[in-house]
Formats: sequence, structure tokens, C-alpha cells
Amino acid sequence: MTTRNLFLLPGDGIGPEAMAEVRKIIAYMNEEMAAGFTTDEGLVGGAAYDAHGAAISEADMVKALSADAVLFGAVGGPKWDDVAYEVRPEAGLLRLRKDLELFANLRPAICYPALANASSLKPELVEGLDILIVRELTGGVYFGEPKTITDLGNGQKRAIDTQVYDTYEIERISSVAFELARTRQNRVCSMEKRNVMKSGVLWNQVVTETHKAKFADVKLEHMLADAGGMQLVRAPKQFDVIVTDNLFGDMLSDVAAMLTGSLGMLPSASLGAPDAKTGKRKALYEPVHGSAPDIAGQGIANPIAMIASFAMCLRYSFNMIAEADRLEKAIANVLDKGIRTGDIMADGCRKVGTTEMGEAILTEFKTLSA
Repeated sequence: MTTRNLFLLPGDGIGPEAMAEVRKIIAYMNEEMAAGFTTDEGLVGGAAYDAHGAAISEADMVKALSADAVLFGAVGGPKWDDVAYEVRPEAGLLRLRKDLELFANLRPAICYPALANASSLKPELVEGLDILIVRELTGGVYFGEPKTITDLGNGQKRAIDTQVYDTYEIERISSVAFELARTRQNRVCSMEKRNVMKSGVLWNQVVTETHKAKFADVKLEHMLADAGGMQLVRAPKQFDVIVTDNLFGDMLSDVAAMLTGSLGMLPSASLGAPDAKTGKRKALYEPVHGSAPDIAGQGIANPIAMIASFAMCLRYSFNMIAEADRLEKAIANVLDKGIRTGDIMADGCRKVGTTEMGEAILTEFKTLSA
């Protein structure tokens, strides 16, 4: 029997509550589908800092590196606001991305028809929305050197962050975007700021050359990132796949997230390069919503983004396409029945908590899998 090794990192805040609902789905798939999942669990973020004095322990990093895929909950909270920068909760996630070499972040923004009225935009602008943002994750201004704060004297300081990209980094992230576009509507929009940034000039050149050399069948357009942000809230359905750098991808994907009505709805995947021998990619899957410490422990968090992240794991790490489709359909069916957590509540719907939402999705998944 095939063994599929999952490493679970629930993290802080609502992470453990949302992860608990995924565990139930994994258990069902093992019992009824002989899915062969084996799971181990570790600490990350504030939970790891409390236990080990680091945002993730060396032992758990070893487990993450050896797993077929990592499922990640969330990190952070006011409890750890004053810890040293190097061991802050978010440093655990950044180390996972860096050490696993997860250069491609996939952020889908999908507006389920049942939630079109929950968006801050008019329903007709977002109903049926299905965008995929492909964000470069291991380069750019977040990792570039020098990165310093210097005391200049006389009460003045200077902060420096460096935006750096090499050709190969742009080639590989744009290739991922083009490959994924071929499975969708075959359109890619590349966003950068070539009008004011040299890194944007190179980005534009390399994406254009990569497209011409290998992906000429895919429709490519270029857009300045600020104009792209405007277009996302003006006419979001014009986009299929958006590819962009680390900084702009961080911002644009959050803009796209709110088009769907709630951050609690959105999953993400972070992928590495295929292994030369096995073809497998290192991968980490996480909800977009963060730790939400204000509602942690109350049983009211929306688990859909965590469950949808597991669906992405089924799709991209284990090639379990039919199962991923059924799990995503189960989410849509539950929403169509008017079942809602508080963040997506609407008139005429039934309000439920974390556990009841998770169980409703699992019940629907069982029905679809029968």
C-alpha cells in the first residue's frame, strides 16, 4: 500500500482548531479509502518558542524536510510581540519556506456562488471568480541583502531592504505560472514595476523570454503592479493566473482574498522544484487567514481554508485529483445549504461553529465518495 507522509504543524491561535477538522478527514480517508496517510505533529511559531525558545526546533525541521508534505496552521499572537526578531513566531514559517526551498506560492481566490453577497464588491463582479496568484516566495525584498537599520547619529536612523532577483528565479516562477495556466484558461498576467524598478525591468524581460521559448501557446500580458491592484477591485474576473514577485504577491493576494468575502475561505500552497530523481516537490500547505488570536479557543473559527489547503495537498503532492475535486465540491455544497460560520454569516443562513462546519463538510465528502 502507498504510504503518504504528512507532517502537521498546527501552530498558534485558531491553527489547532482548524487542523483538528482536517485530521477527521484524514482519518476517514485512511479507514474507508485506504489512503495510507501517516501523520506526525510538531510545534511552530509561538508554541515552539514557548517549548524550545525558537520558532521551530531543529528536530521538527528534520521531520518537515523528510515529509511528503507539510500542513501548516497559523503562527503569532500578542503574547509574543516582544520576543527577539530572530525567534518571533513568523520566523518559523520563513525558515520552513527557505529550508524546504519553497519558491512558488499558489494563492487561489475563488468566490463560491453562495458567498457572492459576502464580498465587499458587487455580486456580479465576483460571482464565479476563480483567480490563481503565483507569488515568488524565496527571493526579492524579504530576503535580499543588505537588510539593516543603521544609527546615523543626531537621532537619525537609516533602514535598508534590498530587492534582488536573478534570472533563474524569474524563469522558474514564471514557468510554474505558465504550466498551471495550461490547466485553466491558458492566460497569464505578469505584474511588476518596471517603470521605477530595475528588478521590474529584468522581471519583464525574463518572463517574456521564457514565454517565447517554452510557452508561446499561453496568452501573456504584462501589467504594472499598482495598476493590477486597481484592476483586481475594478474587474477581477478579467484575470486567470497572475505571476508576480514576493512583495507584490504578498499584497495583491490579500487584495484578491477579500474579493471572496472572507480570509477564512482561502487556502494556499507553497511548492519547491521537482526532485531530479523522484519528480516529487517539497510542499507546504496553509490557510491564508493567520492565527486570529481574538477568536482563538472559542470554537467559532472558520475551518474551510484549512480544509481547502488539504484539498490542494491532495491535488499537488499526491495527485489525488478526484479526491481533491470531491472535497472542494463538498465545501461548495455545504455553503449552498446555507451553513455558515460567523465570518461569512448572512440572513437566512444557519450559523455554526468550527466543529459543526468541519463535520458538515466531512459528511458531504462521505456522500460524494460513496
